[in-house]
Amino acid sequence: MSHDNHRCHDQGSRRYIFGTVRVGERGQIVIPKDARETFDIRPGDTLMVLGHEGRGLAVVKTDKFQRIAEEMLRIFEVDPEEPPEE
Repeated sequence: MSHDNHRCHDQGSRRYIFGTVRVGERGQIVIPKDARETFDIRPGDTLMVLGHEGRGLAVVKTDKFQRIAEEMLRIFEVDPEEPPEE
């Protein structure tokens, strides 16, 4: 595991710790510069906030999920199968 200032990177797993952020009065956070550079987050990008009550929050670029969402929507293009007769 390598350390670079506040950033911690597990070389084999592509996982990072970019440090901590403080939530402002309006609920805003600043994404650390290293994180923005690593994940190519630029001003104007749209991010999605996902959450799990037991595991916490994740922030991801929306374009990464667009392909998955489009694939999921394709299920509506196919007629549903009839249930088997009993």
